[in-house]
Amino acid sequence: MGTSAIDVRVVLRFADIATDALGSAREEIDALNVFPVPDGDTGTNLYLTVSGARDALREALETSPGRHEALVAFARGGLLSARGNSGVILSEMLGMLAHIIDTAPPDEPRASVVARGLEAASEAAYAAVGTPVEGTMLTVARAASVAARERADRSTARSGDVFEAAAEAAREALERTPEQLPALRDAGVVDAGGRGVVVLLEAVDLLLNGRRPVAPPAHTPPHNIPTPHLHGDLSADGPSYEVMYLLDAPDEAVPRLREQLSGLGDSLVVVGGEGLWNVHVHVDDVGRAVEAGIEAGRPYRIQVTHFAEQINRQQARAAAGRCVVAVSAGPGLSTLFREAGATVIEAGPGRRPSTGEVLGAIRACGAAEVIVLPNDHDSVRVSEAAARTAEQDDDVRVAVIHTAAQVQGLAAMAVHEPGRSFDRDVLEMTATARHARHGAVTIAAKRAMTMAGPCEVGDVLGVIDGDFIRVGEDLADVAADVLGRLIGGGGELVTIVSGREDADGELAQRSAMWVEEHHPTVEVLVYDGGQERYPLLVSVE
Repeated sequence: MGTSAIDVRVVLRFADIATDALGSAREEIDALNVFPVPDGDTGTNLYLTVSGARDALREALETSPGRHEALVAFARGGLLSARGNSGVILSEMLGMLAHIIDTAPPDEPRASVVARGLEAASEAAYAAVGTPVEGTMLTVARAASVAARERADRSTARSGDVFEAAAEAAREALERTPEQLPALRDAGVVDAGGRGVVVLLEAVDLLLNGRRPVAPPAHTPPHNIPTPHLHGDLSADGPSYEVMYLLDAPDEAVPRLREQLSGLGDSLVVVGGEGLWNVHVHVDDVGRAVEAGIEAGRPYRIQVTHFAEQINRQQARAAAGRCVVAVSAGPGLSTLFREAGATVIEAGPGRRPSTGEVLGAIRACGAAEVIVLPNDHDSVRVSEAAARTAEQDDDVRVAVIHTAAQVQGLAAMAVHEPGRSFDRDVLEMTATARHARHGAVTIAAKRAMTMAGPCEVGDVLGVIDGDFIRVGEDLADVAADVLGRLIGGGGELVTIVSGREDADGELAQRSAMWVEEHHPTVEVLVYDGGQERYPLLVSVE
């Protein structure tokens, strides 16, 4: 039985796994979303909330703060990133769990800390909701917390045992949600937010116990979930608008705010504390909802969504299909990406794209789903920043595949299939890119010490996966060395891309002939990329 002292790095590992898990389940959860409003964004909102908390924690750890500061950053990141009814509730749960971990006595067993954290998270979620409804994520979270406490009370319990019990209870509670909510029963689905809670608990179970879910997802959404036929307001008996804002206000002003907003509409959730609040409500009178915030303090980042317009916009975006944005390092590469159907951002060594350029390309697609291929280590971070902005501001699903080289982007593009589900397409493209071992041949521009030894200006350098492996004098000789090492690891397809310094393609053709002579069973593709500084780019799959 260990003591509490739950390391903040463990929290970060959980946040990473939880973000990935919700990213994979986001499409499924969105499709389950029929209550309180069938706006199809619960999975997206949960994902953005957890990823925002994760990013804030990671950024805090990079500045080497204390444990307390890091956990506070995690809670605040979730609060600031929360969207929608489910996201705001989840942010309160994450914040309370972080608080319990932060303040637990050093001698308290970890199993007890976890159980207390889940109990406190459930209680805080119920308290944050104006009118709690059973059959929702609140019910699933409470069932998990009860099971967690029962398991933690056993003298031999470990934290992994507690999460195992919580995940199992959450799955069982999720199965019962259609019995509690007529809207779910009529649609033939379980609660979307509850499904998200199950995904999160299973992610922790995987982290601590190394096991995956014992059963497939609780429900695969049917294809015939009824879509409301909308004219003006979403329905005759429900509020038409979702209003959200962050609020700087003293804690004592919040009870009055809750009272005012509860009289204006429904789905009221107010979370936060210590002067910072996240407010969510469904109303018909947007002006009065905002005025209530002004009376309490300073509302900002105000978001107003008209449900009917949102659903119609989602349907229009879905009709627009999926787009791939690729960063290209040369004119020939740009042609290859465009011919494969991608929107291209022209870049290259010394002129990498900005976040604004990537965001502009994402928006220019006009698609509901966008996949970004940075094709360069340094372009991954700006691509991720652009993706987060697009998801938060434009209701676009964006996935950034961490392609570190142009040839990895070409490999991913070769298996892109718009007819697949978004998650499956991203998975296939990611797997293909990762399996594409990549190398290059370049020419030294200055004297330096490399991993392969010292080099002088004009020396030929062989590169594999970003590391220098050869310093030589002859381009073809170094290219053969790079190809030999890559193919030595196995492979069936070699892709060779000639650069601007190999304008006539001689080096590329000689390299292709070398492969055909020494590895006759390997297929070779040769392209004119026109990239700068690299006479040759190669990949092996």
